[in-house]
Amino acid sequence: MGILSACTGSLLLFLSAILAALEHECAHAFAARRYGFELDRIVLMPYGAVVKGDLCGISKRQELCVLLAGPLANGATGMLFVALWWLYPETYAYTDIAALVSFSLFFVNLLPAWPLDGGRILRLFLRPLGERRAMFLCRAVTLLFALGTLGYFIYTCFFSPVWTALPFSALLAAGAFGGGEYRRVSFSREKAFKRGIEEYRVAVSAQMPLSDALRFLREDRYLTLLLFNEDGFYAEMTEEEFLAALGTGDYSRPLSAFSP
Repeated sequence: MGILSACTGSLLLFLSAILAALEHECAHAFAARRYGFELDRIVLMPYGAVVKGDLCGISKRQELCVLLAGPLANGATGMLFVALWWLYPETYAYTDIAALVSFSLFFVNLLPAWPLDGGRILRLFLRPLGERRAMFLCRAVTLLFALGTLGYFIYTCFFSPVWTALPFSALLAAGAFGGGEYRRVSFSREKAFKRGIEEYRVAVSAQMPLSDALRFLREDRYLTLLLFNEDGFYAEMTEEEFLAALGTGDYSRPLSAFSP
């Protein structure tokens, strides 16, 4: 895509889109880490980007903040460019594309279409209806947006075709049946133990919620949690005990509730 953009004279647009997408996904990751969750892999694609990791057990309010972090970061960046133009109008010619990309990501990702951030927010508020019904409604809304975008493209063909509307319609339609879920990161220790693995000891409060301790898990290290209370050392929790506690799904309970 980079080579194609360079050959067609749109390299600046391509680079702006890459940077804006990275900013968007990093904002999700930073917001998730604030609540003790780790989104640690960004995948760049010709039509966008996605950040992968673990949000299992996150509360509704926390997930909403994580989902909004990406679009708000792009919107804030766009506003910074506008402020820059106000102070230094001569910079407009060099930053107008970057500002357009930032505002585009802001508005597009707030559309209630799955798997965009707006679609995930819609599902978040529809969950009281049941997971399957909420997902069905999200897919239906997404398909309506796809049909509307396709209709808009057909309409513009009678005047001046907006070619970007056609692939966007196709991506929305495909996204209605894709997008995946955040799934728990899992790994086997069998091979690691054969070659040896470093232990990672972390001292934490015994009252720390289980979800907050998720960020200490490392694939290349064996985790041991040292729990402390007001009186000092309380207990030691091995990685096996911590993973067993995660298996209960009760992420809001303190670590002390699962310690031996």
